[in-house]
Amino acid sequence: MNRMNAFRLVTVLLVIAFVPGEFSSAVAAGNPEGIRRDAVVDAVEKAMPSVVNIATETIVRRNNPMDDFLSDFFGYRQMPRNYKSYSVGSGVIIDEDGYVLTNFHVIEGASRVQVKLHDGREFDADKINYGSSRSDVALLHIIAPEGTKFQAVRFAKDDDLLLGETVLALGNPFGLGGSVSRGILSSKSRRPINDDEQLGIADWLQTDAAINPGNSGGALINLNGELIGMNVAVFRGNNYNAPAQGIGFAIPIKRVREAISYFFVPETTQGLWFGARINPGVFPLVVADVQKDSPADKGGLRVGDQVVEVNGKIPDSFIEFNELVGKSNDHTANVEVSRGGKRIRTTIDMMKNADFLRARLGASLQELTPELARMFDVGTLDGLLVAGVEEDGPLDKVGITKGDLIAAIQGSPMHDLARATLALSEIGPGDDVVLRVIARRQRGAFTRLQQGDVRIKLK
Repeated sequence: MNRMNAFRLVTVLLVIAFVPGEFSSAVAAGNPEGIRRDAVVDAVEKAMPSVVNIATETIVRRNNPMDDFLSDFFGYRQMPRNYKSYSVGSGVIIDEDGYVLTNFHVIEGASRVQVKLHDGREFDADKINYGSSRSDVALLHIIAPEGTKFQAVRFAKDDDLLLGETVLALGNPFGLGGSVSRGILSSKSRRPINDDEQLGIADWLQTDAAINPGNSGGALINLNGELIGMNVAVFRGNNYNAPAQGIGFAIPIKRVREAISYFFVPETTQGLWFGARINPGVFPLVVADVQKDSPADKGGLRVGDQVVEVNGKIPDSFIEFNELVGKSNDHTANVEVSRGGKRIRTTIDMMKNADFLRARLGASLQELTPELARMFDVGTLDGLLVAGVEEDGPLDKVGITKGDLIAAIQGSPMHDLARATLALSEIGPGDDVVLRVIARRQRGAFTRLQQGDVRIKLK
């Protein structure tokens, strides 16, 4: 063997010796693809089929700029015209029945939403009406033939985050296929949870993985292919919509769980006061929260209980749990749980949201119809109508009358009975609560709208 051949042989041996075992295994097996297949590729293949493109269409009414001129000089005004605006973002499937997680700002105000899957299929989607601009988390439901199943992403555990670990930002911003960027987890959420404030930089995960604006709503995953956050923004200086340079942010999975756990509770899905939440993205299903003196509390549910059966059936997701809870005709749910290794059967007697609100406020509330909203010159999402007031009840004592609007409870806007039930069920009987009220008051031949905050004591 000459010196040149000997040198080449030594070089090959040294390369094989200092490269991870999967390299030498791939070479030995004659599989060159194995050289490239690392943990990043595996994680992307696990999660990418769950990442979707979201396209929205919004109808915007605009006045013609010449309207004011024509009106002032000729008394002529055209009707406002409707224009369509379009935007794109990303989302991630969290349940095999087609529920899609995205940012609230991606779909806010949209009149039509379309979802395009990783495999190219396209579907219309319904907006679940319990998204929140405060959390910037919203949920869609894909409209698909009955029985259609979708690949859902796996959730990571709460707070299972390692500073400096490799993370991947996945998106599908233009519907042309998935995009991947790689970085490290630079910082965790840095502020305690405060439900009264809108989420900001201090609440988000920080990464140097590039996040394009069209990737908002996409998935931030770890190397196990698990969802640790939802892409929300990029930040460069004071510009939140800067190109994909600098710092990227994501809403932590813990915050996402908290938000979507309120999307699927019997109060919102069935119109029934239940008083407990199930931890989403976890199996077996675990009770995450029980309100004091609620039907769930009185029925015997406790935080940490593992759900075994609901009305004789085994739920396979937190979504199905809430569907099963509300299906009984008498508003009674039989829930069997495992606690400390023992099976415990509980019976939970629920009440309608409207009945709960009447009991606590001494008044009947009604959601606004388009006709009622026009009477108040407000939108259908601007409040709840007081349809009737009990004599000497909490509302009657402060002068709130039939026909007034309750626009907010404790500063949170109200437009449906479910939100009002969830808000008031957190406040005990006899405690004070602040309502923002819009009242129509007659002054001679004129009707005036008055707005103000009123403090009442709950029954």
